[in-house]
Amino acid sequence: MTFETMTLDDVVETFEFIEDWEERYRILIDLGRKLPEFPEAQRIEKNRVEGCTSNVWLISHRDEDDPERLIFIADSDAFIVKGLIALVLMAYSGHTPEEIEATDISDLFIRLGLEQNLSPNRRDGFYAMVARIHALAAAAKEAGSSQARTTTE
Repeated sequence: MTFETMTLDDVVETFEFIEDWEERYRILIDLGRKLPEFPEAQRIEKNRVEGCTSNVWLISHRDEDDPERLIFIADSDAFIVKGLIALVLMAYSGHTPEEIEATDISDLFIRLGLEQNLSPNRRDGFYAMVARIHALAAAAKEAGSSQARTTTE
C-alpha cells in the first residue's frame, strides 16, 4: 500500500492493530516520506503555516481534470510533522471547497490517539494546518462564485 492508495481508514485500522507508539510514529514518518515533492520556490513566508512550531509550507491549486476540486501540497522540516501533513492531505486534498468546509478532522485525530500522544505544540500545529486548508478552500470558493457571477452577468 502506498501513500497514493492508502486511505484514512487504512491508517486508523493500522493504528488500531499496533499499540506501540514508537511503531505508530514510524508509520507517520513513513507516510511523510512519501509526500509529493514540494516546489523549492514555494518555501516562502507567504506559504508558511502560522501556528506550527516546525516550519510547514502549504499551497493549493485547482485539479486540472476537475477544477471544482482543490489539490494541496505541503512539506515540513520535521519528520513526524510530515506524517501529520500526510494525514491532513488524505483528508482534504482532491475535494471541493464545500466538502472541505464540511469535513471535521477532530474525530480522526481522536480515533488515531493523537490527542493523547502528541505534544501540545504539534497538536496546535496540526489544527493550524487544518485551519489554513479551510481558509484556502473558502478563498477558492469565493473566487469560484465571483467568477460564476461575472460569467452570468
